[in-house]
Order: sequence, then structure tokens, then C-alpha cells
Amino acid sequence: MRRERTDAARNRAKILAAAEAIVAARGVQGLSMAEVAAAAGVGVGTLYRRFGDRSGLAYALIDARERKFQAAFIEGPPPLGPGAEPAERARAFLRALTDRILEQLDLLLMAETAGPMARFGGAYGAYHAHLVMLIGLERPEADASCLADALLAPLAAPLLAHRIRECGVAVERVKSALDELLAGVLGR
Repeated sequence: MRRERTDAARNRAKILAAAEAIVAARGVQGLSMAEVAAAAGVGVGTLYRRFGDRSGLAYALIDARERKFQAAFIEGPPPLGPGAEPAERARAFLRALTDRILEQLDLLLMAETAGPMARFGGAYGAYHAHLVMLIGLERPEADASCLADALLAPLAAPLLAHRIRECGVAVERVKSALDELLAGVLGR
């Protein structure tokens, strides 16, 4: 892997800090490439070359928190991390993932709706692989791949935003429903 040039790393940090400040002040709707470039002191072309578009910038803003979340379920303490039974880990994972998505819901909405398959880039593969492993440990005969997709489907950012914001569904209700879905998947 090629190391990032020092000036490029510095520009990246300035761009992300500027974008975070704009999102904090005005929400994701206030995030424009021109304003981020101006606030970071870089050219708009630099921003587009580096991130592609607003969704690419959104993914970059999501990245740091995402890395922390992935470290928690890969190597953190149980029940989210190793050391707990697979069913307990899967339950903790789905509940923590719900919180993770809600933490940056507007950014994830932007990122996941950038294109027809945008949701399946980024972290989805890691989530899917993790659930496939846990389901496979509990039910080796099951189609763990399709079941993992079924467990992740209710956590699509647009659906979660609709349920919570538009329908007024409480977060705990979503988590309880995921618990029931998981129990069905695991045959409990």
C-alpha cells in the first residue's frame, strides 16, 4: 500500500475537519463541496479528486467511527467482541449496529443512497461476514449468507430513518424486533 504524501494527509485532515464543522453547524443538508473546499482552504478540484462527490465525502466522515465500531466487534470485550456465545454476540452486534447507524444517520443516508448499490460498499461486507460467521457457528446447515442479509436489511439507513423519524418507532422497539428476528434465524 502506498503511503499518503504529507501535504495530502494534511489537506485530507483539513477537509474532514471543515466538513465535520459544517455538518455539526448546519447538518448534512448544509454540506456543499464548494463550502467545504473554501473552509479547508483547498480548491474544489482537490476535493472532487480526493472524494469524488458528497457521498464519498460522507463515507470519509463516517470512516473514523466505523473503524472504532469494527474494532469493538472484532477484538473488543464480550459480548460484542470474542468470548461470548455466537448468539449472544450476534444480539449484541445488531443492537450496537443500530446505535452506530443512528449516531451518523444523516451521513449514512447520504452515503447509502448515492447509487443503487451504494449501501453494499464500505462496511456492509464486514457486517455481513461477521454475521455469516456467527450464524454458521450456531447453525452450520443454514444459508448463513442470505440470513445475514435478512438481519441487516432492517438496518438500512433509509428504512431506519423512516421508522424512527416518520413513524415514531422507538429505538428499543427496533432492537426488540431485531432480537426476535435473530431468534427466528437461529431457530430459538
